[in-house]
Amino acid sequence: MKFHKELYVGDSIRNAEKVKWKLRHRAGQLRVFVIALARGGDQLEIYHCAFLQQKYYKKNPPCIVGIAGGYEEAVGLLLQMIADIYEKTGGYQLKEYFLKG
Repeated sequence: MKFHKELYVGDSIRNAEKVKWKLRHRAGQLRVFVIALARGGDQLEIYHCAFLQQKYYKKNPPCIVGIAGGYEEAVGLLLQMIADIYEKTGGYQLKEYFLKG
């Protein structure tokens, strides 16, 4: 797994390092969702962490920019990311922003 250096973490995640370790080692976590850079286009995608246990993602790990303790929290975190990026850059080029940093 690749984690962005400015990782956004939801409020319900108590120990982000432990969650990251579990994601790297493909340990099951029921309520963890990740926000990752999309393969194509200038978008971000929300995945349940179990989705990342597929063999494809072992060879092609996504760049994770956020982790949340539920889908609703992941959506809220994504909205926060969009607002922060717009405030910093004046635009909505999400993928470009994370690839630069």
